[in-house]
Amino acid sequence: MEAVLLAKKAGYDTLVVDRRSEAPALSICDEAVVGNPLSDDGCIDALKECDAVIPACEEIDLLQKLDGSLSGTGVPFLFDLRSYRVSSSKLESNEIMARAGVALPKPWPECGFPVIVKPSSQSGSVGVSVAYSQEDIESGLVKVRELGDEAVIQEFVHGRSLSVEVIGNGREAESYVTTEVVLDQGYDCKMVRCSPDILSTDEDKAFGEMAQKTARMLGLNGLMDLEAIDTPKGLRVLEIDARIPSQTPAAIQAATGVNLLEELYLSRTDGLRVPVRKDGASIYWHIHFKDGYLRATGEKEFSHVRNPVMTQGLFGSSDSISDYRPGSTEWHGTFIVKGTDAEDADRRYRQVMDRMVKETGASGFLDSIPKVI
Repeated sequence: MEAVLLAKKAGYDTLVVDRRSEAPALSICDEAVVGNPLSDDGCIDALKECDAVIPACEEIDLLQKLDGSLSGTGVPFLFDLRSYRVSSSKLESNEIMARAGVALPKPWPECGFPVIVKPSSQSGSVGVSVAYSQEDIESGLVKVRELGDEAVIQEFVHGRSLSVEVIGNGREAESYVTTEVVLDQGYDCKMVRCSPDILSTDEDKAFGEMAQKTARMLGLNGLMDLEAIDTPKGLRVLEIDARIPSQTPAAIQAATGVNLLEELYLSRTDGLRVPVRKDGASIYWHIHFKDGYLRATGEKEFSHVRNPVMTQGLFGSSDSISDYRPGSTEWHGTFIVKGTDAEDADRRYRQVMDRMVKETGASGFLDSIPKVI
C-alpha cells in the first residue's frame, strides 16, 4: 500500500500483482492483476510491460522467480536479491557491520544481563525474548530452535528506535533521512516521526555514514534501511533490511519531499543523486476502530484493512489510506500529517485525533507502549 502511495506522489501509474483477491493494495492502484507469478506466466508478462518492478514481499521463492524472469528484459528490478539474502541473516549482517565499524550491541556473555535472544532469520519480533538469567537464555534458545533457526544473543539496549535508508548502485551509496519509529506494546511500529531535529547534526551525519559504510561493504545495488537504538551511550545498530521499508518512506516524503521510491528508480536510470530536501516534519500512524474505541496499532493489525481508499483531508489529515466509511463499526486506517517543524506536526496530529474521536463518536483513544525493561 505504501509503495502505491509513494508511486502516486512521484506521478507514476501503478500495477499491483497479488495472488490474493482481497489484498488491500488492489483497491488503490491504477491497474490490478490477481494471480501468482510463481505459476501464472500471465503475471510475469504483465510485469514485463512495466517501466520498473519492485517487490513488496519477503517470499524468497517469488523473489528468485522475479529476479530471474526480469533479468535481461530491460525492465529494472528494483531489488538486490544478494543483499537481501545477507540482510535476512542477522549473523551474516552483524559480521558485515562489524567489519564496517558499525556500533553494535555487545555480544553475550561479555555484555551481562539482561540480554535479547532472537532468531537470525526471522522478521519483526518473531521468536524474540528478553533473558534475565541463564535459565531464561535456555528458554529463548528453545523458541529459536522451534523456528528451525540459529540464535543471536546480544546486550539488551534501550532508547528511541531510529531508522535511516540508503540506496546503493553496487559501488557507491547515498543515505537519506533519519526517522524515529514508535512501537506499540507488541513491539510493532505504530507511528513514524520525521523532523530535522531527531538527532543532532553530528549524530545524524554519523548515522548516515554507518548506513553508507554498511551498504558499500555489502555491495548494495538497491534500497535498504539501517535500524538502531539511541542509547545513553550512543547509537547501537540492531539490523539491516535490504528491501523497501513499509512505513518510514511515506513519513519522509511528507516531511521532506524526498521520495525514496522515485530515488530508487532514478538510481537505475539516471544514477545516484542527492535530492533537494525541504525542512519540514511529519507524523505517520496507524489506527484501528473497534468496539467504540480508537486504538493506536502496529502495521500487523493495520494489514487487516479491506478495500481501502487513498484520500487527502480525512479528519483533517494530509493523506490517509483507510477503509473508514461514515457509520462503520470497525475500520483500519493509516494517517499522515505534515507541519513546518516537529511542534507544528504534533499540533496537527492532536487536531486530527480530536476530530476523529468527535466525528466517529468514539468512547476514547487507547494508546499502548512497550513494557519498560
